[in-house]
Amino acid sequence: MEFIFHIAAAPDWQKALQSGEYRVSTQGKSLDDEGFIHASTEAQVAPVANAFYRDDDNLLLLVIDPDRLQPEIRYEQVPGWEAPFPHIYGPLNVDAVVRTLPLERNTEGSFNFTAIPSNRERSRP
Repeated sequence: MEFIFHIAAAPDWQKALQSGEYRVSTQGKSLDDEGFIHASTEAQVAPVANAFYRDDDNLLLLVIDPDRLQPEIRYEQVPGWEAPFPHIYGPLNVDAVVRTLPLERNTEGSFNFTAIPSNRERSRP
């Protein structure tokens, strides 16, 4: 099982925890505006963060278990990007988020992302 990821503003995630579902698609756009929630694969996190979130602070990376997601995930090609992106077609149920991580810049001001182990890898002795 491979996790998928979503970059979220911390206040948006706090609202989702209260309501039970997350409905932000991307910066300044809701699920209703876009029709889906933007997500990324592990390899896409840092490039997306550096391309679209350079001026944002107080960001979290939502680590999503696709097996726990209630809405459909579609992997779709996005112009200008090599690999397709996972898109979540419905509200993100908060119990599908297995972990949140702060998304912080390095000393040069860029975002980095180090892979986290999958559930299977974490359970190994």
